Amino acid sequence: MRKLVHWVHQSVDGFIEGPKGEFDWAAMGPELSAYSFELTDRADAFLYGGTVWGLMSWYWPRAEQISQDPHDLRFAPIWARTPKIVISRTLESAEYGARVIGRDLAAEVAELKAQPGGDLLLTGGSGAAAALGELGLVDEYQVVVHPVVLGGGTPVFPGKERLDLRLTGTRGFDGRSVLLRYERA
Repeated sequence: MRKLVHWVHQSVDGFIEGPKGEFDWAAMGPELSAYSFELTDRADAFLYGGTVWGLMSWYWPRAEQISQDPHDLRFAPIWARTPKIVISRTLESAEYGARVIGRDLAAEVAELKAQPGGDLLLTGGSGAAAALGELGLVDEYQVVVHPVVLGGGTPVFPGKERLDLRLTGTRGFDGRSVLLRYERA
């Protein structure tokens, strides 16, 4: 059975973006970048909520033309060739060969997890992760805490239900950020 891993960057005070939607604070140093490639190597598909999909589908097809960052240049072709799944109740279709699911999220994701293959990597966002978490479908949370306090914004865990987790590992990156790995308790 495939694992569904939620991979997300957050501020010290628990936000994935600032009060005005800003996400200019998550620094991908060499160690964190290398770890992110370890995650993508284990994944057979990338999952995104609708908002994150909008950002990813705009940026990654253009990354090689607008960025000189080594992480971006290495990840752009990986993004292009990896199957993508968008979780949305409003989108009918998505570009770049992405599949849209969300009409019966529990059944659709359970079916994906039952297929043979590598991990399903849910990147960023909070809405899709909260919906999947409330359904008990997220197997592992990988939260990277960056050294910034945003003072408000979108919380990483906006769910209404309590979520008990068990710490399975920690790791520091680049003398800046810390990975917290959790599974459901």
